[in-house]
Amino acid sequence: MTIKRSDLEAAAAAGVLHTDQVDRLLGFLAQRDRKSGTAKFSGTHVLYYLGGLLAIGAASLFTTLAVEALGMGALFGLSVLYALFAIGIAAWFEKKELGVPAGIFATLAIALVPLAVFALQHLLGFWADGKLAQHYRDYHRWIDWRWLIMELATLAVGAVILWRFRYTFLVMPIAVTLWYFGMDVVPALIMQADGGADVFYSSAAWELRKQISLVFGLIMVLFAFFVDLRSRHSKDYAFWLYLFGLLTFWGALSSMGSGQLSGKLVYLAVNFLMIFIAAILGRRVFAVFGGIGVVMVLGNLSWGMFKDSFAFVALLTLLGFALIGAGVWWSRRETEITAKVRAFLPRDLRELLEARTG
Repeated sequence: MTIKRSDLEAAAAAGVLHTDQVDRLLGFLAQRDRKSGTAKFSGTHVLYYLGGLLAIGAASLFTTLAVEALGMGALFGLSVLYALFAIGIAAWFEKKELGVPAGIFATLAIALVPLAVFALQHLLGFWADGKLAQHYRDYHRWIDWRWLIMELATLAVGAVILWRFRYTFLVMPIAVTLWYFGMDVVPALIMQADGGADVFYSSAAWELRKQISLVFGLIMVLFAFFVDLRSRHSKDYAFWLYLFGLLTFWGALSSMGSGQLSGKLVYLAVNFLMIFIAAILGRRVFAVFGGIGVVMVLGNLSWGMFKDSFAFVALLTLLGFALIGAGVWWSRRETEITAKVRAFLPRDLRELLEARTG
């Protein structure tokens, strides 16, 4: 819930607060947000995150220039020093009770881990035959099993830094690394099973990648739910895990299927289920992916099977009206229904729903 000055002034006018308590309460809330690293949409935080993202994005350019000028050895040393510098600045901001910039600099340190490992791999000869990995930017373009070492190192260091600083933005590079890991672990399995990379781009390999990505994404979503339960009384550490877990799961699911109507209906049902989960957990990211999936299926059906059918247009119109009516009905009975449903849920899940959705 976002509290504005006008809300507190209205409460003071109604006699709930004293007028002189408004400024003190606003000051307390602002100070608490600074300490916790809670990000709100304000000009200050926009500048914080814009600067942090520019610093993280500059790492790729930094690698190219460092390698061309000084070589991989210098890149490794500079990456480690840069990461240690970021950790030191994060600790300094933490002492100043500035949680958001502290979290951004700690995130920068995590983002530099794969860069340092990449340089170390080249020094040790890991990429002697790696035609597609001469530059660090290839990490974001190509899929290769050797990236797994970089990703595992990033996950390990990220867990340590998250344990030390405990800011929610730190989960972002960890979630991205898990997403990359889900893509790179497939070629590792294929090449191990078939003894080479030639089979990696076969149709069977692509199907296996889709299936493993589907399962891996679902595991990430379930892990995010577990994190959500554990952190229900504190900060929201699960958001980035939900986002990239759903990206992996939904992306794989959307790329599967033979084009049959039965498959489209199953896909439609899964996306409607995601929207329902969004309403239950109060997680809009489920609704975003589910909504896109529903629109994709309906658009495909309308263009293909029902291209010239007025009945399909009428059906969609009625369905839209029905959903609006259901929304009106739900809004009037939401509190009553929610209380009855939550009474049957485990205590931990009830506390999570109350913490995230109010």
